[in-house]
Amino acid sequence: MNRTTWRKKIAQTADDQIIYCTLTEEELDEVFDNGYGGIEGKPFTAWSEKYVYFPIVYDGSEWVGSALRNPCNIATNHQGG
Repeated sequence: MNRTTWRKKIAQTADDQIIYCTLTEEELDEVFDNGYGGIEGKPFTAWSEKYVYFPIVYDGSEWVGSALRNPCNIATNHQGG
């Protein structure tokens, strides 16, 4: 089993401070299995000054994706599996 929380997953991905998240503090700390199987993590959107973060899933494995918050000439890579 691969137990984690969205707070941990977001911290591993974010390179700047989150200024707003749709999850409550309690929901950010809910433990879930992000290994293969079914989706267990709650959906969310989180914003920082530079990025928007959101959940990604492939075969039940869950992680955090991101896109630049403001329009720019940088393309976003494919996300997911």
